[in-house]
Amino acid sequence: MTLRLMAVHAHPDDEASKGAATLARYAAEGVEVLVVTCTGGERGDVLNPRFPRSEQTPQTMAALRRREMAAAVTALGVRHRWLGFVDSGLPEGDPPPPLPEGSFALVPLEQATARLVEVVREFRPHVMTTYDPTGGYPHPDHVRTHEVGLAAYRAAGDPARFPHAGTPWQVSKLYYDAPFSVHRLRALHEAMVRAGLVSPFAGWIARRETVEPQAVTTRVECAAWFGARDAALRAHASQVDPDGFFFAVPRDLEAQVWPYEEYELADSRVTTTLPEDDLFTGVAAGSAS
Repeated sequence: MTLRLMAVHAHPDDEASKGAATLARYAAEGVEVLVVTCTGGERGDVLNPRFPRSEQTPQTMAALRRREMAAAVTALGVRHRWLGFVDSGLPEGDPPPPLPEGSFALVPLEQATARLVEVVREFRPHVMTTYDPTGGYPHPDHVRTHEVGLAAYRAAGDPARFPHAGTPWQVSKLYYDAPFSVHRLRALHEAMVRAGLVSPFAGWIARRETVEPQAVTTRVECAAWFGARDAALRAHASQVDPDGFFFAVPRDLEAQVWPYEEYELADSRVTTTLPEDDLFTGVAAGSAS
């Protein structure tokens, strides 16, 4: 049986910062991997201070981010699909301004879910990954991605839901990405301090210790694919500073201290035992082809 994995993300570059080494590992091992990006990132800003500055419109930003996404997909060795919605932007202000009309976070949930259900039924993943209910951080598109991903996971196998969206397919397992667990941050922070290096994680740890930690259930060992992850990050040149936060930890140190990417098992329709070290645990025995 050929296994299939679908990762559902909000914007181009999210796939590179959340579970990218896992995707590259499974793709290299023969799993069919599809990244679904809900929006085009049209309202994103240029975040890399080293990126050439020019006047960007939503149209030019969309074209730029499509080129970057194509390079990231090549680096990871995976397939990609745009879901086709428009970036909502991150509202700033007190109170924040209203979201732009027609943006992803304002699209009716049923409409967005129908589009993702169609992709699920076409690709037929055994496992899906997306964000937890917080979205990972409170960007409206990330929260909406969680809502749409969860709704599509529940609906895709139900023949009464979206009957014109293809033949029903029941996904076996749903995971939430957990890229910045406090356990990971603390382990890397302490290792960097011991090595006499400046850690960027002290503030992160302090903030995350004030909230309920995410329930990590699954750690996928993927250090051998950190290079592919880094190449995907660098592909998003308008967003990622090659000398910035994502590259602060020496890779040999990271591979020694924390060679994993982490996930929370949100739902499973097959038998599994926690904790896990494989997103497909239980799938071969409990799934159709």
